[in-house]
Amino acid sequence: MPSLFFISLSFLIYGAIEYYGWQAFSTALRFKNIEVAKWIYWGITVTLLAVFFAYRPFLYKYMPKTLGVYFSTLFVILLLTKLIVLLFLFPEDIVRLAKYAMQKFSAGTPTAGGITRSEFLSRLAIFTAAIPAGSLLYGVVVNAYNYQFRKVTIKFPNLPESFNGFRIIQLSDIHSGSFTKTEPVAKAIDKINATGADLIVFTGDLVNNVASEMEPFMDVFNRLQAKHGVISVTGNHDYGDYVEWETPADKRANFEQFKNVHKQLGWDLLLNENRVIEKDGEKIAVLGVENWGKGRFAKYGKFEEAYKGIEGVPFKILLSHDPSSWDEKVKPAFTDIDLTLSGHTHGAQFGVENKWLRWSPSQYIYKQWAGLYNEGKQFLYVNRGFGFLGYPGRVGILPEVTEITLVKG
Repeated sequence: MPSLFFISLSFLIYGAIEYYGWQAFSTALRFKNIEVAKWIYWGITVTLLAVFFAYRPFLYKYMPKTLGVYFSTLFVILLLTKLIVLLFLFPEDIVRLAKYAMQKFSAGTPTAGGITRSEFLSRLAIFTAAIPAGSLLYGVVVNAYNYQFRKVTIKFPNLPESFNGFRIIQLSDIHSGSFTKTEPVAKAIDKINATGADLIVFTGDLVNNVASEMEPFMDVFNRLQAKHGVISVTGNHDYGDYVEWETPADKRANFEQFKNVHKQLGWDLLLNENRVIEKDGEKIAVLGVENWGKGRFAKYGKFEEAYKGIEGVPFKILLSHDPSSWDEKVKPAFTDIDLTLSGHTHGAQFGVENKWLRWSPSQYIYKQWAGLYNEGKQFLYVNRGFGFLGYPGRVGILPEVTEITLVKG
């Protein structure tokens, strides 16, 4: 339970954010009828606040999921906007207070343009805050399902000749519990099938918390097709670790249901095991470990078990949800794993990727956070994720489907 001090401090900070939000709103827009302005501002604020805190425990039974998600998202975006406004206006009030204490403070003097200093700062604060707020709204409305089909070609000298040109579609971080739409997801699946890939792999986080989140989307994802099928692994969200279960048995039952979902989809779920794919008498191996991540993330992965029996296979691909396993586990102990495929980071769903700049908050947590990495003869590809979690959108780092072509050379 949070301490009384923490609760009090939270209320104080939130109160300050709303106070300065109202001050900027009313000052910058110069409402003739201030009572109407109050009803507009505080009506929207209270409504969004109530939905944000009441949706999960109460309102989800009565309010459509999509509406609840968008209301909550709008609350967070507006709260961020008001926080930026506070950062503009609070220092000005400190200066005013100091001037008043020194008896040198005077009321706002009109500038040549006819507005007071307070009005100028309020308008500047609102304009500045509108940039990130607009970006976040755009990320929800436009980018949440704006799938990017990326193509990557990787050369390996030890790739069996029969697998030269072998094409793998990688999906990761579907997070079906976050979806508010079905049609764009279905279109992406159709586009994947149209590639005629040799193999589809899924690198974890099928759901947010519970297996039942996949129920509305079973008829979408069970259409995935590839010549050698779909191979999948678990991610940190697939175990129900972030749910307060009534009993341990309930959590175990959820994971059994989760495994059954994979069977119904026709996906081959690898739980610290491997599969050998044979073509024209030559072989490659696909290893799949359960989630293993450095730091606070659960460590279910057993790399030695996944490796058993494939020592003599000349080319190996590892599916491991968390990319931190590449530095921590793969490179030190499994030097003959040629390609590791991961996800997990989502690229933070926020950042910049262009030919001049590549940045995301993810890079401060993960050394490898998106795209292709190489060290010696080993490669790692980190998928930016198909779905989203928390914030129901993306800014700069768009949802991804990756087509990886293996080439001998």
